[in-house]
Formats: sequence, C-alpha cells, structure tokens
Amino acid sequence: MPFALSQGARIYWRADGAADKPVLVLLNSIGCDLSLYDLVVPMLTPDFRVLRIDTRGHGASDAPAGDYSLDLLADDVLAVMDAAGAAKASICGTSLGAMIAMALAPKAPERVEALVLACTSPAMDPSTWDQRLALIRAEGLSAIVDAVMGRFFSDAFRVQHPEVVETVRTGMLAQNPDGYCGCGAAIRDMALLEALPAISAPTLVLTGAKDLATPFEGHAERIVSAIPGARHAVVEGAHLPSLEAPAALAGAVRGFLAEVLHGTAVRDAKDILFEAGLVTRRKVLGDAWVDKSLAKRTAFTADYQAMITRYAWNEIWGRPGLDHRTRRLLVLAICASLARWEEFRLHVRAGLEQGGFTEDELKEVLMQIAIYAGVPAANTAFTEAAEVIAKLG
Repeated sequence: MPFALSQGARIYWRADGAADKPVLVLLNSIGCDLSLYDLVVPMLTPDFRVLRIDTRGHGASDAPAGDYSLDLLADDVLAVMDAAGAAKASICGTSLGAMIAMALAPKAPERVEALVLACTSPAMDPSTWDQRLALIRAEGLSAIVDAVMGRFFSDAFRVQHPEVVETVRTGMLAQNPDGYCGCGAAIRDMALLEALPAISAPTLVLTGAKDLATPFEGHAERIVSAIPGARHAVVEGAHLPSLEAPAALAGAVRGFLAEVLHGTAVRDAKDILFEAGLVTRRKVLGDAWVDKSLAKRTAFTADYQAMITRYAWNEIWGRPGLDHRTRRLLVLAICASLARWEEFRLHVRAGLEQGGFTEDELKEVLMQIAIYAGVPAANTAFTEAAEVIAKLG
C-alpha cells in the first residue's frame, strides 16, 4: 500500500491510469474515504492519471488526535504528489476536499494547473461546528451520522439507492472520531475568503442542484465572485455528486480540464457554429420566435438547443445545395408524413410569415402528401395548416 509521510502522519494514496497522462488529484469530503470516487475514476482514466488520497484522519491514513488545519491538509496533498512524482496536477475536491484545494492553490501555485471545487464553501459557522465536535467527542459519530446522511444525499436518492447510503453510513461509523474531529476543526477554523483572490489557477465551481449543506447562495457564489475568472456549473444530486451523479461530475471535470490543458479551440469552434446556425435559424423562423425559444432554455434543455442550432440550422440548413424555400417545403412534407404536428405548425407559420412559400405552394405539398403518405395524413395536415392560416389572418 502506498503511503506518503507528511508532518508525522502516514497518508494513504492510490493511483489509477497511465503514467503519461496529466495528473488529476481527487480529494474526499469529510466522513468519506477515497472510495467516494469509485464510480467516477473509470470515466476519468482515459484522459488522466488519477491520484486519490485518504485525507488525514480518514480511511487508511493516520488519524492523530488534535485539531488539524487546512494548511496542514494541503501539505499532505503536496507530500502525496511528491511521492507519486507529480510536479503539477489539477485538483478536484468535494466539500472538505475542495476547501483543501482552495488552501493549496495560493500556497503552491506552481503545482496547481486547475481547480474543480464541488459542493463546498469558503466559510462555515464556527459555533455549529463547535457543537458538532463536542457531540462527537461525547457520544461518538453515531450521534450525527443520520443527520449527515440527510445532507449528503437527496431524499429521492436515499429511497432509490439505500445500499449506497448504507455503505457511506457504515464507513463513517467506522472512522476514527479523532480524525473526523481533527478535520472538523479545520473546517471550523478556515479563513479562505481573503486568500481566494490570489488564486490564479483556472477554476470551476460546481453546485449540487439538491445540495442543502452548501447551496450556491451564500456558499459557492462567494467563491465564484472571489476567484478571478471562476466559472460555475450545476450538477444533479445533493452534497456528494460523485455518488449521486457520477457521469455528470465526470463530464464536467473532463470538459473543463480539456479546455484548460488543451486550449479553447473546441469551445471556440462550437461557438462559431452556434452563431452561424443562429443566423440561419432567424432567417427561417423569424427573430421573435427564436428569441422566445432561447429565453425558454433551461439547464436541462440548453445543450440540446445548442446542438440543433449548430447541426440542423448551420450544417443542414446552411448547405448550398438547396435553397431555403425548397428545404421549407421538404420539412413540411416530412413532418406531415411522420405526424410531427408541432414542428409542422411551426414551419407553416414561419414559412408564410417570412414569405418562404405561398398558400398555393403549401396546398400543392399537402396534395402530394395525400398520394405518397396517405389521405389521413393529408386530412390532418390541411386541418392544422388551416388553423395556422386563420390565426395569421
């Protein structure tokens, strides 16, 4: 088992992936060990050499009694990087792990390529942590474990995946209380806000959509506003996205670090294709409709909207082989034949409003549909088109 010696304690670590890949360090939440990332690591190793660390006081690492500090825990990470031969690394941490990452970045900026800070905060209420640590010292971790599980996971996930919750719960109960309290003291005593503006590493801040422990308001928002150029994104789940939404977390990490390590060429190309597609989309559907559609985008639909703008409206509608009038009529024929009536009505309205075809040309398309797609399809198409024409006056 690989251990690094740091400030008198043995720190356990594990490496996954090829040695020639860029290094990514994963740091766990308080109350969890490096198995927190078991589901995520296979999605990251194609691109990274992944180093996982049992934070001091957790897992197989030593748990000396007494209060720890974020500075001490950051030294542990540097000791592991030295032991693994990693001169530089990107650091991804969850909760306490992200707090350690925020302490490490200004301490050793030459060693940090990028930060991904998940479900975390730059400051917590010291009195709350004092009460929690006093309770643990008096009654053990069993006194808080159920409340912690309620913050770690969303209600739905606890119902659907009780085996995952029980695994984390059992692991927390097996932890040395001295180690939990030592790290709890580091959270209680942290003073990160003043140091955040000094962080120069590219930073992505992730918020769990159902995270009650460190929601965006009052927590992540303070990090985003303090670290120059920091970005923010939302992933599904509560406080432990690596267990509740592993694919979303891995995708966010890979996408952000690919840009940091390899440049913005891919993102820039997507932006160019999107803008080009938007020009065509406006010509065909009109500004009012497009503006309304873009305003309705949500975190759930935004990627889809971007994709169809790049590919349908730029790649296909932008091809020179057919003019827009011909493509409009083809779309009407296909949509009616496949009974895609919402899209059919959209293109009837847009075509007539934008002067893309006449009512007579529309009628001829529907007559053709009666022969090649069937009279029932044409019946519905005439009814749908007539309603749109009536609304247009």
